[in-house]
Amino acid sequence: MGSEETRVANGIGHFDIVGRDEGALHRFYAEVFGWQVDSRGPGFALVRTPAGSPDGAIAEGEEASLTMGVTVPDLDAALAVATAAGGGVVMPATDNGWVVKGEVTDPVGNRVTLIQS
Repeated sequence: MGSEETRVANGIGHFDIVGRDEGALHRFYAEVFGWQVDSRGPGFALVRTPAGSPDGAIAEGEEASLTMGVTVPDLDAALAVATAAGGGVVMPATDNGWVVKGEVTDPVGNRVTLIQS
């Protein structure tokens, strides 16, 4: 979560940047924005942004994507509302040991990670 660990209900709390060339992504975001990129092993790095901004991650993957994570007060309810509003659930509520999150698509297929606040 962000540098100040403040979770705002329904606010952007995290982002994931995914692509084939992890090294190029590390350099790009560090050089262009001055973000601190901390490699956590092959294929994954944590990204620190300026205070007050959400932090994120860079991960290696076949297809380029940028996914925002929105903090929600009730993850199960948010997953249900997303489905009722025309979206879909692509990852149900999951505890990854760091956060409890799920992932939905909007009506046109954009992915949004929902993070239990």
